[in-house]
Amino acid sequence: MSPEPRPHTGRRRNPAVRQAILDHAADLVIAHDYAAVSTDAIARAAGVSKHTIYRWWPSKGAVLLEAMAERARQQTPGLNTGVFAEDLETFLAATFRTADKVSGLLRGIMAEAQRDPVAAEGLRQFVTGRRDELHALLTRGLEQGELPDDTDPDLLVDQIFGLMWYRLLIGHAPVDGDVATRLARSLIHRQEG
Repeated sequence: MSPEPRPHTGRRRNPAVRQAILDHAADLVIAHDYAAVSTDAIARAAGVSKHTIYRWWPSKGAVLLEAMAERARQQTPGLNTGVFAEDLETFLAATFRTADKVSGLLRGIMAEAQRDPVAAEGLRQFVTGRRDELHALLTRGLEQGELPDDTDPDLLVDQIFGLMWYRLLIGHAPVDGDVATRLARSLIHRQEG
């Protein structure tokens, strides 16, 4: 079944078209491997021309990176319920589950970033955004007395995301909600002990 044609808006990005492209790009990468997803496939799925995609993004990697960032924002919204342990567990579980779903995309983007400076910068911006969200959450925990006064939030962010990326890239163990929950609980219990 072909998607409905979308209204043409010229060079300006139509928000509905942009969202359709990003949604279809993310869905394709979840269903297939990064290398198997082409700009043509994204365009067909979204009901737009390949030219539209290249007018708005410089490469397949750029559109997939933005799709990944958008999906991450949708799947792991910012949390501030006032209960640090629950917020941390929810954030990490959602982040790890999403990373598991798009693991092929993450590995592909990481490989692309080694060759393409535009992809490298896009990945850096994406990672910075995710780091900032986790850092803010850990800082709230520190301010609420849920973490020891000498906690280094930057180091803790590196440890948490380091575990996730290590498992994604090496593939020796799963990256899922269960490991995220265990990690969050071990951080909280370590602080209580």
